[in-house]
Amino acid sequence: MTKSLAGFFTARRKEAARPALYARGMRLCGEHLAARGPGTTPPQARLTQAIGALAASLDNPAADHFDALLRVGERALEAGGDDGLGLALGVAETSARIRQRSKGAWRLRGLALDGLGRADEALECYERYVTLLPNGDAAPEVARRMDTLRRRRACLDAAVALFPEAGSALRDLLGQPHATTAAVSPRFAAYVRARVAEHGLGDPGVRRLLELYGTYRRLVERAGLPDPLLGGSTPIGVGGLRGLVAGRSVCLVANAGDVAGSTLGAEIDRYDLVVRCDAFRVRAEGTGERTDLHAVSLRGDAPWEGPAWTRPAGVRLVFGDPAAAWRRATRERLVPGAQDHVGDASLRRPLGDPALLGEGGWGAATTAFTVLRLLDFLDANPRLDLIGFTLPGRLRPREAEWIMDRATHVDDSKMRIALR
Repeated sequence: MTKSLAGFFTARRKEAARPALYARGMRLCGEHLAARGPGTTPPQARLTQAIGALAASLDNPAADHFDALLRVGERALEAGGDDGLGLALGVAETSARIRQRSKGAWRLRGLALDGLGRADEALECYERYVTLLPNGDAAPEVARRMDTLRRRRACLDAAVALFPEAGSALRDLLGQPHATTAAVSPRFAAYVRARVAEHGLGDPGVRRLLELYGTYRRLVERAGLPDPLLGGSTPIGVGGLRGLVAGRSVCLVANAGDVAGSTLGAEIDRYDLVVRCDAFRVRAEGTGERTDLHAVSLRGDAPWEGPAWTRPAGVRLVFGDPAAAWRRATRERLVPGAQDHVGDASLRRPLGDPALLGEGGWGAATTAFTVLRLLDFLDANPRLDLIGFTLPGRLRPREAEWIMDRATHVDDSKMRIALR
């Protein structure tokens, strides 16, 4: 009898607390709407409708208030941005307090924390969500994210363990309960640069550290599986690109009128791999016809608004920063069937990436110089030539100086500079 009474009063206390928790959810919604600036996107409009539906449900005893609250969180996730993700997290936390064993609440909380870059907390919520499932099998997208987050943390822990004393600052950051990817990633990059400077690239620990950093970067910037929005192309990383170009003679062709007006086309097409950059033009007699690798750099504040990349190419490399703009531009400008392979996030900024060249100070380098440095770094080609870059102005002065310092032969009659 005592247990029955205790259970009865506990249930009554929970019932009494629920109106306050729903009121908290509405307050979060109101604060979000009040802080939102002018202009409404379709996801924001759907979020506003969901908030209205929640408010209406609270006046209807027959309505499912909890389902309406979760729907607000889902629409907030779709709206994105720090404010949308913040609202989704607040709604998820409120929902979990209303129903502590709600699978939807814990999944929503994990997704919101994941979006905010709070990886360790997100993983804990995903794991709680899985324990609440009847068979313990998470939805495929959640299972993938759990695997990705675990592998990311394993990379960080292994990197710190390589140089325990030097890694204390990074270890301390990882131990903070609310450490975000935005805080960890630059600290990890600085740690890598410092170890490279201290020990050199020949050190086995440094080589392992660079491998871990490259894996971490790929896991941060993509989910580890082929992206269905990449136009049917196969994503490739550094190893994949090296495998495709290894042992082949390479010609990097300038987008210049004197090349188009020349008779070098047949000679260019005799190379095993023809590389072109940005918005190139083809005139068979002068430039040759083939494009085996197309490299393009993203420019401007909205690079995804540029023209689609429709010219056929075996491999397309897209250089750009930040990661979010690179991802959106790659998805929106790729054309299905126009390329067989597309460079993944590990190849988007080869000059500055510590896992590749790791060189600062180049600024907005030309696309031709960026792809040339990447191919030179891979060191997989017996012949690496540039055609059409002998005249001043084709490259930035510092880029031209770097190339000429390493040129093995210059043939002005054929506008050729050989680096091998």
